[in-house]
Amino acid sequence: MKDVNQQIDLIRRGAVEVIQPAELEAKLKRALTESRPLRVKAGFDPTAPDLHLGHTVLIHKLKHFQDLGHQVIFLIGDFTGMIGDPTGVSETRRALTKEQVLENAKTYQRQIFKILDPAKTLVEFNSRWMGEMTAEGLIQLAAHYRVARMMERDDFHKRFQEQKPISVHEFLYPLVQGYDSVMLKADVELGGTDQKFNLLVGRELQRDYGQESQVVITMPLLEGTDGVKKMSKSVGNYIALEDKPGEMFGKLMSISDTLMYRYYELLTTEDLGHAKSLHPMEAKQTLAELIVARYHGTDAGKQARAEFQQKFQKQEFPDQPDVRLQLATQDLRDGKTIGLVDLVAKTGLVPSKSEARRLIIQGGLEIDGQKQSDANAMLTVIEGKQYQLKIGRRKFAIVGFKPDT
Repeated sequence: MKDVNQQIDLIRRGAVEVIQPAELEAKLKRALTESRPLRVKAGFDPTAPDLHLGHTVLIHKLKHFQDLGHQVIFLIGDFTGMIGDPTGVSETRRALTKEQVLENAKTYQRQIFKILDPAKTLVEFNSRWMGEMTAEGLIQLAAHYRVARMMERDDFHKRFQEQKPISVHEFLYPLVQGYDSVMLKADVELGGTDQKFNLLVGRELQRDYGQESQVVITMPLLEGTDGVKKMSKSVGNYIALEDKPGEMFGKLMSISDTLMYRYYELLTTEDLGHAKSLHPMEAKQTLAELIVARYHGTDAGKQARAEFQQKFQKQEFPDQPDVRLQLATQDLRDGKTIGLVDLVAKTGLVPSKSEARRLIIQGGLEIDGQKQSDANAMLTVIEGKQYQLKIGRRKFAIVGFKPDT
């Protein structure tokens, strides 16, 4: 194992919150001293057959712990999946049948081992203990938590205020999730920020059952390809782990530069400083190749990149562009530079400077095949050189600069 500070640096990468940092440090120190890996748990309810990159934020954090030598537990909530997680919903979820849950669970196991090492991963199903629990045991478990505390959950509180129904079985979900930590003797539990309440229930139940409380690490909810909403199949902004290589590569190339660096942080262990030193187009292609390679193999990643370049980057500039323009160097700032907004506006292919700015921000400008998304950027002009501009999807201009006469 690496020393404690090195471990903490990797563990905290991309994390939103650690509850409690001092406890994590103490657990890591003890693990080193006693040569006893921490037991690190993350639970997933198999409520749909396919995983997308949003799900893998937690799986990648499990991989970090695995790479540091700790025991990771991928918990499939085949029992809780039949309850339905009430987190973040405005009404009671439709319960799945046992058959649906088990079928989905099979696909999860196939997909997670594209990231985790199967030889070092403990896969558990919470039906192993919950399926055998008697009614008496369930009553005893329920006695460990108060209704008032349960109603502190934002979603329950909001639904109660809006007089929307809350089924009694929904109160069982955080209790069962917390009890999972008791049964697994978890040292650390990972979850999305929306799972914080459930994760904290685990800490309390472990104390009640005479165990040391788990450290809770919350991870952000990954935005989808639109860069706004949480990645979700229902919204249509998702990238599935089993998307075809070319489709996966294309979806990744469609994300914004800002979101690209977030994907680097949450979905890879690549050095962020190095990624930011690359041209954004190069960095994005590297990211897309890395992710495709992870789920489809190295060759598939290279092929998807080559096909993308052939299709989108190497397409010939039209012989007859919409505009051919010669500007005088007097149009340049200090005779050397011109703002991208001014440059686009001068082509006459957009109605106004404000429209030019909007188009650039949305990634709709390419100069000599390189996408530009900084509306405040300046182009340093080389006298005598002609610049090829692609404006939007279908407008093209060639712009040159001539000395003042």
